[in-house]
Amino acid sequence: MITPAFDLSQDPNYLILNIRVPYTKTSEFDLYIDGTDFKFYAKPYFLRLSLPGRIVEDGKEKAKFDIDKGLFSLWVPKETPGEHFEGLQMLTSLLAPKGSRSAKSLVEDVSTEDEEEDEEEFDWQIEQEVYKETSEEELRALQKYGFGNQRCGVFARLQEELSDVIDVKNPEGTTAAERRQARLEAEASAFSPDHFLADLFEDDEIKGLLKFRPWWTKLSPSAEHQGEAAVSFTDDEKEQLRKFTNRSYLLDKTSRYQAWLSLVDILLAYSYEVRSTEGEHNVESPWTIRKLSGTLCWLETYSSLQEVLVSFGRRVLCYPLYRNFAMVSAAVCDTAKILQSGKACVLKCLLDIHKILRENDPAYILNDLYITDYCIWIQRINQGKCHSAPLMHQCFSGEDLTSHLSRRAGTKPAIDAVSLSPLSCVRSTISES
Repeated sequence: MITPAFDLSQDPNYLILNIRVPYTKTSEFDLYIDGTDFKFYAKPYFLRLSLPGRIVEDGKEKAKFDIDKGLFSLWVPKETPGEHFEGLQMLTSLLAPKGSRSAKSLVEDVSTEDEEEDEEEFDWQIEQEVYKETSEEELRALQKYGFGNQRCGVFARLQEELSDVIDVKNPEGTTAAERRQARLEAEASAFSPDHFLADLFEDDEIKGLLKFRPWWTKLSPSAEHQGEAAVSFTDDEKEQLRKFTNRSYLLDKTSRYQAWLSLVDILLAYSYEVRSTEGEHNVESPWTIRKLSGTLCWLETYSSLQEVLVSFGRRVLCYPLYRNFAMVSAAVCDTAKILQSGKACVLKCLLDIHKILRENDPAYILNDLYITDYCIWIQRINQGKCHSAPLMHQCFSGEDLTSHLSRRAGTKPAIDAVSLSPLSCVRSTISES
């Protein structure tokens, strides 16, 4: 568990606690208030304080959470209004030492021996350490990742808890080139010729999936925006859009280019997931999306569309249930259709990804690193950038993907350069941005 950064202040009637818990779920805060004992838990953060005065939980307590700052603020009434609490700046002394107090169980165990054993009780007495802020010099030395490569230091203290989300062992100290080499080696190790051949020759189920028509293929033309599709948002999606904080992104030309490439990578993974489940998301959906996206799984930074497609194709042949070239081709065409349909269609896909990851622990961290920023950024993009048709100055040929995947599988792929041609809209989007 991680001891979060915190500070305390007071007014005549309340003790005020500010606890910094970035990249955590807002719906999973646990509080325990009893006299001088205060305990706070929000995975992976835990804080236990021994206070210099008594507080009480009487229904007058107030709380708020600033999502952008990751700051949880709590106002707890003092048992004796007007009492002054001494030493609130002595943070180390406030951290109750291990075993110094006996915490009462929040739930009394009244089960009999014949009943199944409940989940293991949370250990409120685990050791704590004072949080140490990372200096600016140390932050500058860390590797960048996230949307537009604007984040660093996120995994410095969270790597143990987030090992199930990303495959990079040391993201803070691993360069982009080192991450890519590790990704390629992991894919080489994960590839199963037997699984690939089974899906190649026993493909009845895959043929059924290829006939599926995702929702974006059924969109009608928009009456308001020529060349775009008419997209409607559900009440839940509208509510999520209202929750986002409007912000601007200062990206240079290289960063914008890489942001578009990563968006294509994420949409490819999403398109595969929708087709493989026929639009019915399941418990494996978060895993599938992050595993097929090199951006989400390896914090990959791409420099060309060829790299995106080759990476996606390799990962489809290595990890998911259906490992077939035809599924790669279908995902490419689906992604092209999404981008051609305009930014509203892209935004709806991103909101769906956001919901899938938000409901999964701990994959929701990827929303903070990538998806939330994409949901906000795409709304500011010029309408024409998602579906314009001019060719990119760097002409793309499907030969790169074909040859890479052929060597990967040791057989002739079912996908060819012609099947990749619909992604010309992606090339124009990236070149114009």
